[in-house]
Amino acid sequence: MKKARRPEVRLPALREFEGGGLEPDGDYDGFAFRDLDLAGQDGGGALFLDCAVTGCGLTETRLSRARFVDSVLTEPRGVGTELVEASLRDVEVVDARLGGVQLHGSVLERVVVRGGKLDYLNLRKARLKDVVFEGCVLVEPDFGQASLERVEFVGCVLKGADFSGVRMKDVDLRDAAEVDILRGIDCLAGAVISAGQLMDLAPAFAAQVGVRVD
Repeated sequence: MKKARRPEVRLPALREFEGGGLEPDGDYDGFAFRDLDLAGQDGGGALFLDCAVTGCGLTETRLSRARFVDSVLTEPRGVGTELVEASLRDVEVVDARLGGVQLHGSVLERVVVRGGKLDYLNLRKARLKDVVFEGCVLVEPDFGQASLERVEFVGCVLKGADFSGVRMKDVDLRDAAEVDILRGIDCLAGAVISAGQLMDLAPAFAAQVGVRVD
């Protein structure tokens, strides 16, 4: 079982962002975004390199095809953040409070999501490689038709997860605090679970193959 490679983010001295707002295809290099309300703004296609985004509101913020590289997002909050086909590489997301984040078709590589709660996270058709979900709560996350390689769930709560059509390789669920799979129980090939998790998921496995447990 190959372990996920975690990001090693070392931010340089940062400049405070004092712009009027995000711009489509903007270039943000070495900025600190602190306690800003970015709700409804359009940063589609923008590049965030060596940035710290701390305590910012992201409700319905448009960040489709944006790129986050060597950056840290701490306590982002909001509903309906749009990150369709975005790219996150060497990124840490800490204590997020987000709902309905649209990450379908995105690419995540060397990413850690630590702490916080994400409701209805949409990762359909996304590509995840070297990604760790650690100590967070994921409520009804949708991984439908996504590709997961070297992905770990550590102390993480998965509630109502959808793994329909997922392709997995070296996916480690053994250390998850809770695993509740709503759909896609037949797509766990390439994952590792614990003996205790097998017992918890036995009814779902039995239902999948048409076995009645009485």
